[in-house]
Amino acid sequence: MTTTSTTASEATQRYRAARDQILGWRGKHEEAVREFTFPDLGERFNWGIDWFDVIARDNSTNALVVIEEDGSSREITFDAMANRSDRVGRWLVDRGVAQGDPVIIMLDNQVELWDCMLAVMKLGAIIMPTTSAAGAADLEDRVARGGAKHVITNASQVDKLAGLPGDITRISVGAVDGWHDLHDAYAVDSPPLPHPGTAPGDPLLLYFTSGTTSKPKLVEHTQVSYPLGHLSTVFWLGLRPGDVHLNISSPGWAKHAWSCFFAPWIAEATILVYNYARFDAPKLLEVLRDNEVTTFCAPPTVWRMLINADLSDGPGSLREVIGAGEPLNPEVISQVQDKWGLALRDGYGQTEMTAAVGNTPGSPLKPGSMGRPLPGCPVVLVDPATGARVEGVGEGELCLDLAASPLPLMTGYQGDPERNAEAMADGFYHTGDVASVDEDGYITYVGRTDDVFKASDYKISPFELESVLIEHPAVAEAAIVPAPDEVRLAVPKAYVVLAPGHEPTEETARSILAYAREHLQPWQRVRRLEFGELPKTISGKIRRVELRGREEQVASGEVEPPENEYRDDILKGD
Repeated sequence: MTTTSTTASEATQRYRAARDQILGWRGKHEEAVREFTFPDLGERFNWGIDWFDVIARDNSTNALVVIEEDGSSREITFDAMANRSDRVGRWLVDRGVAQGDPVIIMLDNQVELWDCMLAVMKLGAIIMPTTSAAGAADLEDRVARGGAKHVITNASQVDKLAGLPGDITRISVGAVDGWHDLHDAYAVDSPPLPHPGTAPGDPLLLYFTSGTTSKPKLVEHTQVSYPLGHLSTVFWLGLRPGDVHLNISSPGWAKHAWSCFFAPWIAEATILVYNYARFDAPKLLEVLRDNEVTTFCAPPTVWRMLINADLSDGPGSLREVIGAGEPLNPEVISQVQDKWGLALRDGYGQTEMTAAVGNTPGSPLKPGSMGRPLPGCPVVLVDPATGARVEGVGEGELCLDLAASPLPLMTGYQGDPERNAEAMADGFYHTGDVASVDEDGYITYVGRTDDVFKASDYKISPFELESVLIEHPAVAEAAIVPAPDEVRLAVPKAYVVLAPGHEPTEETARSILAYAREHLQPWQRVRRLEFGELPKTISGKIRRVELRGREEQVASGEVEPPENEYRDDILKGD
């Protein structure tokens, strides 16, 4: 390690100038996209030291507030966070953590999570964020493929890691036989950690994707791809210095790093976390208002629950409301606008990148659209059949142009050259998502390339049909997949999760199918419907691939047809 102070280095000054540019372009989307370029930060950069420590030292503003279900809370100032992470970092060095070492951090929404992420970053080690929902087999895979040398987790989780190789450092929050207790770190006296000398291209993060269609991929990010690249996310979220930002996301997934770590602290905002075990919409609304939250981001599932709650008390101090994780349905956007007078803005990104497309503050909103490409993100649509760019209005796979050297993009899938070559083929990074673009440059999600299918030779977008279904009051969630059909090759089938107060009866199915028939084109007609829970990844995304497989098994006779499936025949005579 090389020593340095926490005064503003040239890299810090360039970083701040770029951040201030982004903040100044609020409401000027076209100008920001036209003028913004990511700065060259020189030969070395470490976000924890070159940015966070600089804004944090002697700063008494809250950096982090964690509110528990029982109403208790912990408030950590920026200065305290810098000092706590120094202590943890110094202690980790004494436990053998060295620059370049992959470190699994499997913690919940607790202060130690932020301490450890900053500490590992400041040491130049590699963070491997891991969800506490991961099982023993998942963890064995992550340790093996990620090359983890150290593990940090809660005492309640250590049994899952009984099979760890003997040379891995075991660190728990709380005393466990054979494990180092992280609590001991806070008694260490540590001056500011020295700069590790990390170069911008050195690895910083190893993320496992959620695996909606296949085995999770291992995504590598650098010292700048997320720390600098998330300037695009700051622009999309509409964050300002002094904001209080609440994001609903589970630790271990990329969106948590987006909105519970990098973006708020880039903007010098306070991160507020509501740490609940069971979601309670009225309680969340109370937390938003009581804590004067100004910017709020949540997945569509949470927004659907919120609009079914009582929103009559208004939005409190909220200025920006954002949806992320999966596409927002127009019905949800409309209801939030009607009840709160706020534009619920959608956006798009992946674990492999930062926010790349978004409806930004002050820009015209087109409900159902993800928005337009964000500053510094060379988004293009590519025709899957020809490999050519879609010029003007059209539809294609959402890609990033590699010729533009997109800084926020991962370096690649670690240890998987075949998938990496496929993802980076023909000069584009291929997201695997199909979208359309209109005459104003607004991009609308169509579906995963694996999810879009044909019925009677018409292309079906599951998202489009699902957006109509959830407008029905009985539908809480829906997933559309192709069901094999002798006449039409395939027909749209809906798997439906019912809203509270509705029963899985023929009468309910009749009502939903009739609503779909009335509001969809004839060739989009939902022909079959089944009630039940939806299979999801541990990050909460619907595994349509599993539902498709189930339909293929029924069609082949491998499994019996479901007893609770209803077909549109029940509408005959209506």
